[in-house]
Amino acid sequence: MDPHKPPLIIQGGMGVGVSGWRLARSVSMLGQMGVISGTAVDTVIARRLQDGDPGGHVRRAIAAFPIRSAADAAIARFFVEGGIPAGKPYRMLTMYQQVVPLERDQFTMLSSFVEVWLAKEGHSGLVGMNLLTKIQLPNLALLYGAILADVDYILMGAGIPREIPKALDQLAMHAPARLRLDVEELSADRVEYIEFDPQRHWNGDAPVVRRPRFLPIIASNSLATLMVRKAEGAVDGFVIEGPTAGGHNAPPRGGGELNERGEPVYGPRDEVDLAKIAELGLPFWIAGGAGWPDRLRLALESGGAGIQVGTLFAFCDESGIEESIRRSVVDSASRGEIEVRTDAKASPTGYPFKVVTWAADPAEGVPRKRVCDLGYLRNAYQRPDGKIGYRCSSEPEDQFIDKGGAASETEGRKCLCNSLLATIGHAQRREEGAVEPPLVTSGDDLKQLATFLAGRLRYTAADVLAYLLAGAPERRDELTPARELPL
Repeated sequence: MDPHKPPLIIQGGMGVGVSGWRLARSVSMLGQMGVISGTAVDTVIARRLQDGDPGGHVRRAIAAFPIRSAADAAIARFFVEGGIPAGKPYRMLTMYQQVVPLERDQFTMLSSFVEVWLAKEGHSGLVGMNLLTKIQLPNLALLYGAILADVDYILMGAGIPREIPKALDQLAMHAPARLRLDVEELSADRVEYIEFDPQRHWNGDAPVVRRPRFLPIIASNSLATLMVRKAEGAVDGFVIEGPTAGGHNAPPRGGGELNERGEPVYGPRDEVDLAKIAELGLPFWIAGGAGWPDRLRLALESGGAGIQVGTLFAFCDESGIEESIRRSVVDSASRGEIEVRTDAKASPTGYPFKVVTWAADPAEGVPRKRVCDLGYLRNAYQRPDGKIGYRCSSEPEDQFIDKGGAASETEGRKCLCNSLLATIGHAQRREEGAVEPPLVTSGDDLKQLATFLAGRLRYTAADVLAYLLAGAPERRDELTPARELPL
């Protein structure tokens, strides 16, 4: 595929591990952009190795990682021939902080390298990596690892990724990069940073690499304009995501009003003026409720480059969702017996988060002891002694309150880190015999999945693309110009 030609379809970067290398590679080989999720990919790779690395794919990619000491250390620490015994807990990675040991950053680099490398193996199609801006601490190491694997695009949402374009410029030159660290209750005269120096990881010359293109995922005209005017470094386009998308959504701009289901209420202030986006002169893709053939054509007629689609890909055969869960969801959706709720409290980030419920949900009624041992969604805060601490509203309530958090912030919170890993078959086993329950997230389109299924209960990424591309015109001059696309 021509790396300079924008794809019509971007496969959504769904985490944790739902958009894995198999899905991204399948989409990319079919001429569109496959996207791997970088969210918690270091833990995903560590657990694949501990499960015995079926097929040897992770080890094959690790063998290509250019920092040999880090590759050897990863195998020595985490690979278990044949997999760990049933019931034995996974060995954990240390939780990220503002400053981590060299070896911790190197495993993070290796993990994104592995996922991108496998997605790109054996073809020349486009591959992107999706990250959450909100998960600040590992992002520079993840970006650098993906760059070492020759990733084509970086996509980032769940926040304002204003500093990322400059960081990509620096990392592609193997130069030091830094991001301002968000610290709650930080003194007004104090600024904290996350810093990453690629040169620390090389004994000799670093390889020549290229800078990937950057697509922020946004939900407003003002953010698009801010990114174009204020970001240091190139912004190469946008993904315009509406509130019907899965995972994290942007909070409503109208305030904290909730409907009778406890969902955030979106209104006119949350609508994006696509004509103004087009005036910025950069390609854009429509996301959130875009998984329909007519939406692709409408996106093109509105001046867009295409669509980003998550939900349809999330439940195809190549998805990372554990097979029994995936098939159960599809079966329920085929009968219209499924619900998708925008939960205002579930995510410790404070962003609204889509949660799927259905009758056969294996997590229904399963009690969970609050524990925070992965820490991806922790917030940094300034302790009374001036040091930087970390807290999560999904950790045990007493611990969160002891760290200065408000008890009200813990109500309704879910441990997305552990639950989403369970959804892809990597549930942690606890000492008392408990197993972490899964949590499924999806866009609102899941409620209409039966229309796409047309009686079948399984399908592939190729089926999704064939369905969506039925809405693409054969020639651009077939389009009706400047047609508005509602979000």
